[in-house]
Amino acid sequence: MAETEILIGKSATRAETLLLRFANRHGLVTGATGTGKTVTLQVLAEGFSNAGVPVFAADIKGDLSGLSQPGDGKEPFLKRAREIGVEYVPDRFPTIFWDVLGEQGHPVRATISEMGPLLLARLLDLNETQEGVLNIAFRVADEQGLLLLDLKDLRAMLAFVAENAASLGARYGNVSAQSVGAIQRQLLVLENQRGENFFGEPALEIADLMRTDRDGRGVVSILAASRLMDNPRLYATFLLWLLSELFEELPEVGDLDKPKLVFFFDEAHLLFDGAPKALVDAVERVVRLIRSKGVGVYFVTQNPLDIPEKVLAQLGNRIQHALRAFTPRDQKAVRAAAETFRQNPAFKTEEAILSLGVGEALVSTLDAKGAPTMVERTLIAPPGGRVGPASDQERQAIMAASPVRGRYDRMIDRESAYEMLQRRAGESALPSRAGETTGSVPRSGPWEQPAPASPRAPSRERAEPARPRQTRSETERIVTSVATSAARSIGTQIGRAIFRSILGGMTRR
Repeated sequence: MAETEILIGKSATRAETLLLRFANRHGLVTGATGTGKTVTLQVLAEGFSNAGVPVFAADIKGDLSGLSQPGDGKEPFLKRAREIGVEYVPDRFPTIFWDVLGEQGHPVRATISEMGPLLLARLLDLNETQEGVLNIAFRVADEQGLLLLDLKDLRAMLAFVAENAASLGARYGNVSAQSVGAIQRQLLVLENQRGENFFGEPALEIADLMRTDRDGRGVVSILAASRLMDNPRLYATFLLWLLSELFEELPEVGDLDKPKLVFFFDEAHLLFDGAPKALVDAVERVVRLIRSKGVGVYFVTQNPLDIPEKVLAQLGNRIQHALRAFTPRDQKAVRAAAETFRQNPAFKTEEAILSLGVGEALVSTLDAKGAPTMVERTLIAPPGGRVGPASDQERQAIMAASPVRGRYDRMIDRESAYEMLQRRAGESALPSRAGETTGSVPRSGPWEQPAPASPRAPSRERAEPARPRQTRSETERIVTSVATSAARSIGTQIGRAIFRSILGGMTRR
């Protein structure tokens, strides 16, 4: 197999491969439950890793974690290898485990500012009016120099907006107490679902998802999502946020010999279920434009109808496992899937989709000219890693040797909107020299005199008992993390504003 392609499987006439230089043209893996989508995802992830391409994938059932352990050479895989004409070689792949809840992997966080009002409105299921109020809160925070890092910052900012509704309304529009209260209640629901674990610092650095090991193989970042799926809206919002961060932070590179990163979006229907048109349009634009950043996005779902047509049109590499046609909608899905392929006169695509066995798929990828190949019925190659989950002990051993060990484990709570607004409230309560008390709103208006971000230590640390003195390396690490987070929160406002014109600026007013 050439180093310019990865093996998917073997059809009746040839080896079916994916050209690395067209892997950033995105892809789609579909099929009913139990038809082999997870194994196909693992085969692709292993192929990209061997080619030196970092991979990010969500692990819905826990099975994907097995690629961190050597395969066990079961007879079905040995038989499949013989049928395809390749040698089965057990292998393990460099892996980093991540977990929004911080239980089965390194904690992964984002700040409220990085998430932005459009994605937060989607996460909180806000209506149009409530989304407008949330946008006002973000706008005032930007103008006041108030950092929105975690949920308590957002709560404090919403309370500030409610208290100053009259003066803010003259400039930004009506701010009702009912809308603020509704947003606060949705934040409480999010907290009860442990969503507060996701918001804070240190925020995830994109560079930590784009690693290679000492052998030059791409590191596979696996998001433990079995518990996260209890809150599917948080799952979908997190992955969309990560995609938007990649879009914003990575430079334009054009077409490369291989992608800089491949992103697998499992259970992709969750992204689009009930999504407003503005969000769907934004996803379509990001998917279309992120190709030039060297990132390939692969959607994994049961039904091709789960993906909007505008997004589906951007997916050049297709792997279709079996579908079942028990209902009229199922039959429509089979027809739709068949029509997306370049037809093969050797068989009827629609009939083949219904008759595929486990481990079989219809495959069409982009050829050397960038055109879709004729669809072929394909036996999927056996993965080299274990098919099945890694044990808790194996997972802990991988985490103990992780290159990001200790970097994200401790949450940092530096001074931000919550502490700054508390300090302002305390200062305004003090008697003035004229014997008067100042109000909670500056006389020139709440947006006229933005307060600079304070470099002082986090208020949480000042309120806690004294801790053992940190080592120099740990102190340097925390200072570096705080400085990096500050740059991300403040220094990229211009870039973030540009990005919001694509993703956040389409918010309904």
